[in-house]
Formats: sequence, structure tokens, C-alpha cells
Amino acid sequence: MPNRLAEESSPYLLQHAENPVDWYPWGAEAFDEARRRDVPVLLSIGYSACHWCHVMERESFEDDSTAELMNQAFVNITVDREERPDIDSVYMKAVQALTGQGGWPLTAFLTPDGEPFYGGTYFPPEPRHNMPSFRQILRSIQDAYDQRREEVLENAAEMKGLLERSASERTEGPVTDDGETIVGLKLLEHSFRFLASRFDPKHGGFGAAPKFPQPVTLDFALRVHVRTGNTQALEMVTQTLSAMARGGIHDHLAGGFHRYSVDARWRVPHFEKMLYDNALLGRLYVNAYQLTENPEFRRIAESTFDHLLADMRAPEGGFYSALDADSEGEEGTFYVWTPAQIKELLDEDVAAIFMRCYDIGEGGNFEKSNILHLPHDLGAVAKREQMHLEQLREMLQNAKRVLLEARQRREAPFRDEKILAGWNALAIRALAEAAGALDQPRFLEAAVLSLDFLLLKMRDGDRLRRSYKDGSARIDAFLEDYAALGNAILTVYEVTLEPRWLDEAAWATSRVIDLFWDDSESVFHDAEGILDDAESHAEGVLPDPSSNGEPLVIRARDLMDNATPSGNSLAVELLIRSAHLFGDERLRDIAHRVLDREAGFMARYPSAFGHLLGALDRSVADPIEIAIVGERDDPRTIELLHVALGPYLPNRTIAGMAPGEDIPHELPVLERRERGAEPVAYVCERYACKAPVSDPLALAEQLSTG
Repeated sequence: MPNRLAEESSPYLLQHAENPVDWYPWGAEAFDEARRRDVPVLLSIGYSACHWCHVMERESFEDDSTAELMNQAFVNITVDREERPDIDSVYMKAVQALTGQGGWPLTAFLTPDGEPFYGGTYFPPEPRHNMPSFRQILRSIQDAYDQRREEVLENAAEMKGLLERSASERTEGPVTDDGETIVGLKLLEHSFRFLASRFDPKHGGFGAAPKFPQPVTLDFALRVHVRTGNTQALEMVTQTLSAMARGGIHDHLAGGFHRYSVDARWRVPHFEKMLYDNALLGRLYVNAYQLTENPEFRRIAESTFDHLLADMRAPEGGFYSALDADSEGEEGTFYVWTPAQIKELLDEDVAAIFMRCYDIGEGGNFEKSNILHLPHDLGAVAKREQMHLEQLREMLQNAKRVLLEARQRREAPFRDEKILAGWNALAIRALAEAAGALDQPRFLEAAVLSLDFLLLKMRDGDRLRRSYKDGSARIDAFLEDYAALGNAILTVYEVTLEPRWLDEAAWATSRVIDLFWDDSESVFHDAEGILDDAESHAEGVLPDPSSNGEPLVIRARDLMDNATPSGNSLAVELLIRSAHLFGDERLRDIAHRVLDREAGFMARYPSAFGHLLGALDRSVADPIEIAIVGERDDPRTIELLHVALGPYLPNRTIAGMAPGEDIPHELPVLERRERGAEPVAYVCERYACKAPVSDPLALAEQLSTG
């Protein structure tokens, strides 16, 4: 019989709807019930594409005896971390403080007031590898809460205090020999040296196994190269991107990338596919192509975005969240191959060459099957096979097309079809940037369609919603959603020069300030503040950041850039971009206050602040403004815009107008721009401009010389 989760829309919660566990969704009802019964809360947090979440569900949550113990001793809540990053952030910090590690599924034990006192991640059904069983943990927590209540409450109060301090703390960073704190350019130099020391010169990427792509860190390295000319910074990016493109983390048939590699060589992936990874990596490959003109980077970027359009786009225009790692009850089954399967589909000679190129053998490289990867240089293979390289590439492309068609007949991994505002905004920005840089209109069409969907279907009045599924948008959006959306809108404006996006960009920027900025502390919070009923009525806004549940034990604030940029770093980037476009010094001042406040954290932990370091780089680097005056549908205007979008100019601001057009905002970039008989472009630095040009070649020359 279904439990309460059957009424939810989250695919992750619905996966638990048939469990014998008496699950509650996060909300006041669950905590009220815990108080009434005088029992602790068991909180389980995961997401639909999480392999070990599936394992723990299968081993424990579907087990009748375990469920009976959970129901008898606890009020049980499960949360989709992708819908509620605020809840995940708070309790992940608690579990990390308690155990020294975190991950999903996240398991936390709370008082009826939501204060954590114990936790962990995955627990096995039986004791193994020095880990207690889940049932042992449940009995121990039950006994402690019944017999040593005062001790439990003291631990909970201590943990709450720790969380409150961590949410407001600031740290001093390293200092120079003369005692000066590292800030500004010195902080950027220090951070890059630290990141370079962790770079894997053999396989690319950072650190050892498991190895994550870390696109925001690589994006920072690209910025370092552009600002300083540092060749090592560019080599770190190109080596990593080349290695990933050849590795098993890359889906060589459909395009796109898996979540991470379990080994240091990018060969064996954890097979889930996330929207945010592919948005961030696709954009990074575009930027690397702009700098290097390496056609392989362009091909990987385009195939990544085409994968999103083919496999992760909703009919309404938004993008789904994830593809699971598992199918047919096993991880990776959908993606791997045996030699017999290859030989059955391809001609004998083609199969032999394909298997040689993609390292397919009888023994397999993953549980007796094979993950496609390219350990060999194709030029050397072509020479050995007495073929031209392009002939070999065409043969492999045709073979991959055959294998992809065959793979599509397999049982596909589960697709999480909720649409998340912030993740969609990352994809919109990447697609729009790719459209301009690569001159690919299909990407711009997809970006605009998705952006219109977010603004029409996921915005209610002045409020953005976090999650959309089955025609319903729910949960108030968080800082990361508004800030990512604002950045996406600015990029779409630069690629289209349509004035309608200026109002939307200004709206998103104002929401970031009004809802999340704490001026007294100079910090951004991830969720809205909680107002009492009187304040709520006076302000006309919803009172609770967790719009369908209890207020959190602390107000969520997560500074670090992880798999996605933090809301904090996205907000700082948005304010710097908006300040430059709209000429609003208040926005610039707020951004600099955050950068100054968090300089100590950036200096101590550079690898956790890749995107914020990128925002710092933007704040100190020389900006480039490009003003284009001409009718938007004039081919000459379009060509000027195409030239402006072509090179990698990370600190670029583009604005445009048609002759005689009223722009809804005063833009310093467009002030006193002459409006002649033909389209014209101005290249400026800090609003001081070079001679206007109408010739695309002249514009390209001005941009190349800085």
C-alpha cells in the first residue's frame, strides 16, 4: 500500500512511495508528530540518480523488519536534495562535523525541533567493513533517546551552536612575509599556484581517484591564462579536456559526460548523467575551442549540447535533471559492450578496428564488459591500418551510429523528469554562449525556449519556483536559482540584443538583493529569511524559505563551489555583470564586500572556490565593452555581433540598439553612440572607446589587439 509520498511530485520521493516505511515529506506535520509521540526524527536525504541511495532503499527501506523498527522508534522523513538544497546543506554540514565525511544517502537523526545529534551516510543491512548495520544504528539511537535523553539534547544543542557559528564565521587567509593579508591579484596568484600543485600532469584533472571534472576550477584557470598569458594554466585545461574526451567518463555514442570517474585515468565512470555537469562542461569546451581552435573541443561541445537536446529536453522547453546510473538493476548496463555484441552489429573488418580503437577485449575493463574509451592515438591507428585519418574517423563515426541505434533498444536508465530552475539556467547560459561562439542557431533557439519556459511556467508574480513537474511549479527558489537565472538572461541578451531581456535581468538582480542579501553581515544567504506573521502580512511575501515545511534549524548558507557554483559566487558574478551593464555602483559595492569578506576562505581553500575566484578575476581584470548600433535583422549588424561573440573574452559586456530605439534602461555602454546609415560597432575599455567600425574584419582586429 502506498505511503504518504505517493502524493509528492519528486521522482526521488515517488521511488519510496511503495516502501513499508511510514515516510513523511519534509514539513510541519512530521515534526508535530515527533513531538506528539516523543520520538526522534530519522531524516534520509538522496536523489534519484544516486546509486547508493538505491542500494540502501533495496536493502533496508524495502525490508519489512527494518521498516517496522523505523516506524516504531522514529518519525521518518525523506528529502530530495535536488529540490531542497537548503535542507541538504544544513544537515550535510552536521553529519560532516559528526563523522568527518559526507555523501548520499545522507542519514541524520534529529530532535523533534529539527536539531541534529547523530548521523552518517550509507549503512549496510548487516555489519561489514567495521561498519555497524543499519538496524544496530536504529536500536542504539532509540536506546540513547529513551535512556540518555539529557545527553542527546546537550549534543543537539552543541551541534546547533556549531552550525550557527559556521554560518556566520569568516576566516583570515594566509599572509605575506610582511604580514599583509592576501587579497586581489595576490590572492588570484596564490590560488592558482595552489591549484597547479594539485594538478595531475599525467592524466589531467586534480588529485587522485575518484576524479571529478571540476569545470568551475578549470574555468578559473582559463581566466588566469587570458589575464596573464600563463601557458601552464591553458595546458592544465586542454590536457584535462582532451583526457576526458578520450576517457570512459565521456559517452562516445550519444555525447555528454557521466558524473565522475572512479579511477584517475577517466576510464571507469560513475554512470549517472547530470544536467549541470553537461551544461558546465559543454560551456568549458566551447571556451577552450575559442582559445585554441582545436576542432575536437568544438565537436565535443556540440555533441554534449545535442545530447541535452535529444535526451534531456522536456516538450515544454525545459531540461530534465538527470539520467540514472542503473538499468536492469545494475550500474552501467546500458552503456557497456562485449566483443560479441560489437561483432554482431558491425562488419568483421570494421568491428576489429573499432574494438582496437576503443579498447574492447574479451576480458573487459568493467565487470567483464567494456566501457568505450580511446587510449590510442587515432593517427597511429590509421597509419597501422594504412588508412587516411579522416577515413578512419568516418568509419568510427558510422560504427558509433550503428551502436547507438542498438543501444537505444536496451532498457534505458531512469530519467528524473523534474525541471530545476538553477540547473536549467546553467544550461540556458551554456547553450546561448555556444550559439554565439559556434554560430549554431539551434542552440540559441533551445536556450530562448527554455528561458521563456522558466519565466512563464516557473515564475508566479514576483516569485521564482525551484522545481517543476507535471504542470506544477513548487518550492520557493533559492539564491542559486535567481542568480543563475540572472546570469543566463544576461548572456541571452548579449547573443540576441533584444531589449526585452534587460527588464528580466534587472528583475533577477533585484530579487537576489531583496530576498537574500544581509547588509548588516555583508553576506548572501541561500534561502529567504523567515518573517513572523505580522512582517509577512506587511511585506506581502511568503514567510518561510522552506515554503512547505518547518523553518530550518539555521538559515542555510553554503559558500563553496562544488559540483555546481554556489549561490554566493553566482550572485557575486551577476552583480558585477549587472553593475557594468547598468552602471549601478551599489551592485558593484555589494559584490566587492562579499569578495573582501570571503578572501580568507578563498586563500585557504582555493579548490572549493573556483567560481568565486573567477568572479574575483572579473572584478580586477580589464573589462571590454562592445556597443553595436544597427537594425537587429540587418545582415551587417548580425555579422558584427557574430564577430563580437566569436573570441573568448571572459570580461566582455555587449549591448546594442537599433537607430532611434528607446532602450528600457540607461546603459553606459550605449551612451552617446552615433547612429549612422550603416551598422557600427564600438570597442571600449571602462567606457573609453576606440574609433567606431562597420567592417567585421576591423572589429575582429580591434578585439584581437585588446
